[in-house]
Amino acid sequence: MKNAHWQADLQLLKRQRLFQNVAANSLQQVLQEFAACDLEKGEILLSPFNRNQYLYLLLDGQLQVYLGSLDNQPMSTLEAGDCAGEISFIDNDHPSAYVVATQPSTVLRLHREALSKLFQQSPQMMQNLLELLCDRVRTGNRIILDTEQNANVDTLTGLYNRRWLEHIYERENTRCAFNGQPMCLLMLDVDHFKAYNDRHGHLAGDYALCLVAHTLRNQLRPKDSMARFGGEEFVILLPEIAVEEARNIGERLRQSLEQVPSFYSPVGILPGVTVSIGLTQMQPKDDLQDLIARADAALYKAKMQGRNCLNG
Repeated sequence: MKNAHWQADLQLLKRQRLFQNVAANSLQQVLQEFAACDLEKGEILLSPFNRNQYLYLLLDGQLQVYLGSLDNQPMSTLEAGDCAGEISFIDNDHPSAYVVATQPSTVLRLHREALSKLFQQSPQMMQNLLELLCDRVRTGNRIILDTEQNANVDTLTGLYNRRWLEHIYERENTRCAFNGQPMCLLMLDVDHFKAYNDRHGHLAGDYALCLVAHTLRNQLRPKDSMARFGGEEFVILLPEIAVEEARNIGERLRQSLEQVPSFYSPVGILPGVTVSIGLTQMQPKDDLQDLIARADAALYKAKMQGRNCLNG
């Protein structure tokens, strides 16, 4: 980082969110405390390994924020007018992320002691900084939520995946056991899926899996949970449903696919598929593996009976 020549510009400062509605005399003092610095492309401005004493205001260029490692995807991008280093600046600790210049950039740097004095003179400046921090925390929370959501979702079908199923089972099992309610599980397998892929191609197979997911999910209650268990296998949790009703639901789902002889896809008209289904009901002290094992055994019997049927 090199010192840069910067022509003090009060009007430019007023337009920055950090200094909105701050009195002119306070801004004049800020101008005296700021130092301008130039960053080269690729230069690290902040690092978790170095304690930070400064608040940075990006005047020109672009910065990217990386969590954990510079090998990860950037968490966010900072543009002109954004601040960097405000959290470590306030708690006088190491930064929680790397901040790197993605192009030649110019920042204004303000030492924490100078800004602390300015806060005493201008509560509005403190208010602005708190609002910036709130935005940063909310953005971070959304990123965490999106990351967690993506980790639980099968990208092909849009259904939840096996990881999510393990989590949701614990919740539904506890709730049903507490309320004295039954719960059933359906395990579905697309019939002759390898032959379907061999005949029509793997892309067609992907569209067939999407057909299964969309056709079945639209017939379930909001409280039912459908997940892609792996490959061409799907699992459906049916809380507060006993085995007789679950059998009727499974038959209805099976028939709904049987009644789709062909469907439109981006690769043209494709033949529909059928499913075999294994059914089981939750027993006391069951864990998910117990339930899956019994449903899988019932599914195997359905296949032995000729496929496109339900057993359990």
